[in-house]
Amino acid sequence: MKRWFCLVALAVTAARAEVVVRDDTGATVRLAAPARRIVSLAPHVTETLFAAGAGARLVGAVEYSDYPEAAQQLARIGGYSRLDLEAIAALKPDLAVGWASGNSPAHIEKLRALGIPVYLAQPERIDDVAGSLERYGELAGTQTQAGAAADRFRHRLRELRTRYGARPKVRTFYQIWRQPLMTVGGGQVISDAIRLCSGENVFADLKPLAPKVTVEAVLAADPEAIVASGMGESRPEWLDDWRHWKTMTAVKRDNLFFVQPDLIQRHTPRLVEGAARLCAHLETARSRR
Repeated sequence: MKRWFCLVALAVTAARAEVVVRDDTGATVRLAAPARRIVSLAPHVTETLFAAGAGARLVGAVEYSDYPEAAQQLARIGGYSRLDLEAIAALKPDLAVGWASGNSPAHIEKLRALGIPVYLAQPERIDDVAGSLERYGELAGTQTQAGAAADRFRHRLRELRTRYGARPKVRTFYQIWRQPLMTVGGGQVISDAIRLCSGENVFADLKPLAPKVTVEAVLAADPEAIVASGMGESRPEWLDDWRHWKTMTAVKRDNLFFVQPDLIQRHTPRLVEGAARLCAHLETARSRR
């Protein structure tokens, strides 16, 4: 009888140790136990894993995984669009966390063929970041820290919605880059940030996440505000190129704004701070009417 109870206890323990999580593509990821050796296949995934308390479980990450500072010390496994499969395999991970729209499907399939479970993230709305935190916590066994981070994120979002949710609309052009001239479509998380701030993405009808547009299309849309990101912490010089078009509303009212790309172009907990800066800029645009 004693032996029978021991076997039952072992079975219950094993069942509790198993981790089953559905990723953003709808695929089920099943682990025998919480992951202890994780590789991150995108910079924003790296940052979010750290925020979820899983930093100590990370053994490798792609290039440009630069936040938090500890992420810079991780072994590099190529770039998100050109993974180094040999380097990944050498790290013997028990989980890879990737980016559905950024990683090569062929690379993901090769990782799975090597027996490495892959969780694919694809947050499309700001609220999805909180869900990512919670699922990463499940995968790494850091639910307490991940849950607290998700709660803080949701609380900050509620504050922004309460403050800006009913404000008058501001027609907004978000510029990712100058050449080629690129913006965000309606399904991109930045477009959701614009909505959060009671802004209206003038190219929300475009389906690609980062579509190319023409100067003529921007002029025809006549945005009230232009928000640019660029590549670094400084305001890109090319944002002022729009001043040549003196009849555009955003230029006439001096509504040319900058938000640091790391804060708004990465699907991480810092996105809520980028959204707060965006909301403040659009509020400035309203004050200039």
